[in-house]
Parts: sequence; C-alpha cells; structure tokens
Amino acid sequence: MAMYWLLQGCQPGDSLVFHYSGHGAQQRNYNGDEVDGFDETLCPVDFETQGMIVDDEINAALVRPLPRGVKLHALIDACHSGTALDLPFLCRMDRSGQYRWEDHRPRSGVWKGTSGGEAISFSGCDDDQTSADTSALSKITSTGAMTFCFIQAIERGQAATYGSILNSMRSTIRSTGESMGAGGGAVTSLITMLLTGGSLSSGGLRQEPQLTACEMFDVYAKPFSL
Repeated sequence: MAMYWLLQGCQPGDSLVFHYSGHGAQQRNYNGDEVDGFDETLCPVDFETQGMIVDDEINAALVRPLPRGVKLHALIDACHSGTALDLPFLCRMDRSGQYRWEDHRPRSGVWKGTSGGEAISFSGCDDDQTSADTSALSKITSTGAMTFCFIQAIERGQAATYGSILNSMRSTIRSTGESMGAGGGAVTSLITMLLTGGSLSSGGLRQEPQLTACEMFDVYAKPFSL
C-alpha cells in the first residue's frame, strides 16, 4: 500500500524516493521473464504468513504507473537486490569503472519500464549476492553497507554523476571488504555470517552495488540529482 501511495497524485516535476533497508531473497520464476530464472523479493515483517513482495509486484506498483515528467529513485539495501525493481536495463561495471548496459527485458516482450517517467534504482548487491550490515564502515554502529556508502559518496562530493556515485560506493565496499578479510579470522567471519544471513567466507564484504534503469544512458555524463 505504501508503494501505491507513493505514486498517488504525482505530477510532472515530482521527484519520488523509495528506500528499503532490510531482508531480501529470491524465489523460482515460472513465467520466463527473468534472465537468471529467479524473481527477487523483499521480506516484510509478516512475510512468513503473508508471503514475500515479489519484484513483479514492485514493478507494477512503482515503475509501470510512473507518468511522463516524474522521476523515481529507489534505494534497495537488501540481499539479492540487483534487479529488485525488474527494470529493463542493468549497468554492469567492472573494477576500473568501465561499464556496459545489460538488456534484462523479458523474452515475452512484456514491457517492464515506465509509462513515460524516469525510474533509476541503486541496490546493495547483485542478484546472486548478499548485502551486509556492518560496523566496519561507520566504526561506531552497525549500518547497511550500501546505504552508508551511498550517503558517504554524496557527503564526500563523489556524486556528481550516476557513474561516479556507483564507482564510489563499489570502491568503498571493496576496500572495506579487503581490510576485513585481511584482519578477520574464522570467528569474525562466522559472526558476520550469522548477523547478515550471508555465506561464510574469509573475504569480508563480497557485495557489489548495482544500478538499474528504465532507459540506458551515459552514466558519467548524466548528473545525479534527487
């Protein structure tokens, strides 16, 4: 209901923001509209009795009704969140900052984009990865790694374009993960796994923030603006 509320009565010139920080998961896709065969999901507090919120539902509520002249930014800090909005295009970026757009449009031809508006999503990790809560970034308290790095990129003046903010987030998480991997032992890794629901590894943070959009664009030329 909150997702539908966000779009109610929106007018050209409006800028909408949807931020979710919590648990995410995957479930088998049966209608053939997912490249990897899995739907991405969000897990609300009552998911055990009411079910998870599937990316098809999120797309129907937040993306498809978006009218021309309205902009939506979604920040999804959750496990398996790469394509949580089911947007048609994913920006695949490597460690050097080079990127290419992947086409995630369903083979069925069903349009998962907007009704003329602009939808862009930053997510905590790729579809097959987990997102961490960690105190390694703030040094004070446990925070969602993706959310912390997103805010930090803006505060550090590294958010001029969508490419620069994504690069900043990925670099910060990667360097933090490498330092955690160098200084952590089996006990630390086990505690991290238990707290985050992630997999046991000695490499610290293994997530890579992702950018998806309703249309392809030059990520280093397009100014970032909420």
